[in-house]
Amino acid sequence: MRSLQSVINILVVPALTGLAVALAVLLWAPGLVSPAQPTALTSEAPAAAENGILPASTTPSAITQGPVSYADAVDRAAPAVVNIFTRKVVKRKTHPLFDDPFFQRFFRTNPQPNERIQSSLGSGVIMSPDGYVLTNNHVINGADQIVVALHDGRDVNARIVGTDPEADLAVLKIELADLPYIQVAQNTNLRIGDVVMAIGNPFGVGQTVTLGIVSATGRNQLGINTYENYIQTDAAINPGNSGGALINAMGELVGINTAIYSKSGGSQGIGFAIPASVATRTLTDIATHGTTIRGWLGIEVQESSPQLLEALGLPQALTGLIVTGIYPDGPADAAKLAIGDILVKINGQDAANARAAMNQIAALRPGDGIDLEMIRAGQTMKTHATAGLRESHQTPAAAQ
Repeated sequence: MRSLQSVINILVVPALTGLAVALAVLLWAPGLVSPAQPTALTSEAPAAAENGILPASTTPSAITQGPVSYADAVDRAAPAVVNIFTRKVVKRKTHPLFDDPFFQRFFRTNPQPNERIQSSLGSGVIMSPDGYVLTNNHVINGADQIVVALHDGRDVNARIVGTDPEADLAVLKIELADLPYIQVAQNTNLRIGDVVMAIGNPFGVGQTVTLGIVSATGRNQLGINTYENYIQTDAAINPGNSGGALINAMGELVGINTAIYSKSGGSQGIGFAIPASVATRTLTDIATHGTTIRGWLGIEVQESSPQLLEALGLPQALTGLIVTGIYPDGPADAAKLAIGDILVKINGQDAANARAAMNQIAALRPGDGIDLEMIRAGQTMKTHATAGLRESHQTPAAAQ
C-alpha cells in the first residue's frame, strides 16, 4: 500500500501545477483563451464612379474620392490674370467768376486746381504670348493712362487696340517678354452645377480667387448691355473683379467677369460673366479688323403676347416675334419679309425671345445664310435671307 505522501505527490502536485499554469496564461496571454470573434465581410468601395455618379449604397467614406483642392487649376490660370489701374484727368466744373483773381482776392479765397486725377481699378486676362489683354470696356472707358500689373510683379503701360461697348469688352496690348497667357476651354458647353472660380482684384486688395458653380447660362434681358448672353455664377465677384477670369476646375478660361447683381455694392451670390467663346471672337475681330463683326438681318421685332395674337386673329398659345419694322434694302427686305409677319423659327431654332434672337443673328458672319420660318395671314411660310454687316452703334434691343 502506497503511503499518504506518495498519493499527494501523484494527485495534488500536478493539479496545483496545472492551476498555476492556467493562471499564468490568463494573466499574460488572455487572447489564447478568448472566444473567437466573428469575421465581417465587407466589399471595397469603387475607386471612382462611372460618369461621376455614385451608387445609392455608397458609404460616406467613398465620397472622399473627389478633389480636395483646386490649387493646380489656380496655378495654371493665375499668372495670366492681371490688375488694371487707370488714371483719368477730370476737369473741375465751376463758374468762371470763381477763377477770377480779383474775385479770389476780394473774398480771400485760394485758387483751386482746375483738374484732378481720378483713379480706378479692375482686372484683365492675358490672352496670347504677344501681349493681347481682354478686359471690360467700363474698366478702361475714358482713361488717359492704363497700367497693367502682372502676377509676377512687373507692370507696364497698355494701349487700347479697340473696344466693343455693346458687349462691354475691350482689347489692350502690352509689350513685355515672357508673358504668361491663359488657356481657353475648348468645351464651351457649360452645365449648371459645373465648378468655376473667379480670379481678379476685388476692392484693390490684390489677386483673389473665389469658388462657386455655374448657376445659369444664357442670361439676358438684364439691361446691362445691348448684347447679353451671360454665365451666371455664385462665385463671389466684387468691384475690381471686372475684366478678370472665370475658370473651370482645369484652370481654363470659360468667361470674363463683368457684372454683379447687388443692393449693397458687394457680392450677393449673383455674378455675371461673358462666355469665353464670345470674348475670344471679339478679340479676334478687333485685333484683325479693329472692330467687332456682327451679322445683321435688318428688322425690328416685338415679342408676341396673347393680346396681340388675339387682335391678329391668331392662336394665343403661339410664340414668336412680330416684325414691326424693316430697314429698306436690308437683308430682310431682300428676303421679302413684311411688317406683321410672325417669325417662329430662325435657322431651325424657336424665335420667342427678342434678345436671344438678336444674339443668334449677331453671332453670324456677313454672307451667312438665315433660314426663316414665319406666319403670314395665318399661313406658315419659309424664306431665306443673307446676313449683312451690322454697324457698330447702339440700337434698341428689338432691332436685329
